[in-house]
Amino acid sequence: MIRLVGLESVARRRVGTFSLGMGQRLGVAAALLGDPKTLVLDEPSNGLDPEGIRWMRNLLRSLAGEGKTVFVSSHLMSEMSLMAEHLIVVGRGRLIADTTVAEFVREASGDAVLVRTPDVAQLREALRGFDVTIDAEDDGAVTIRGMSSKAIGELASERRVVLHELTPVRASLEEAFMHLTRDALEYHTGAREEPAEEVAV
Repeated sequence: MIRLVGLESVARRRVGTFSLGMGQRLGVAAALLGDPKTLVLDEPSNGLDPEGIRWMRNLLRSLAGEGKTVFVSSHLMSEMSLMAEHLIVVGRGRLIADTTVAEFVREASGDAVLVRTPDVAQLREALRGFDVTIDAEDDGAVTIRGMSSKAIGELASERRVVLHELTPVRASLEEAFMHLTRDALEYHTGAREEPAEEVAV
């Protein structure tokens, strides 16, 4: 296990001299000693450098690939988006979500499409009568909500509206998480907020 977590070169050192990242690796080694079918880790990437974070991600995914169930409790949304396959979100003791990462993000994103065209006025005219909202962006593009990118593209083709970009807007996992848990924040005072806890499976 020491070799597996990359601590072979410091195996004779006292644990008290370990850095936070080395301690995290040692904790994982200890957790794996009994070859458990289910592994529960709290913020396992805490204190790791970028190489260590990638190593941890690959290790946990490989353990899951062996048929083990790996629960990871974390507030690092960017890392969870790369590591997790399934999310369980709990806020104030209540289950808020139990779904895949892709579905979680898709629901938070809704039907929003970024569109670039040299003729915004013609596009707006083509969309008149449809139940959509059109928001102008600072760079000249528009964000259309309420219609899929496929439907917008087909409509633009029919009306001979030239499109330079047609990109579905997807929220990040962090944005989706904050959107979904906005009513489950424990503290709302000042700049400090305590969000619901995410558990990645």
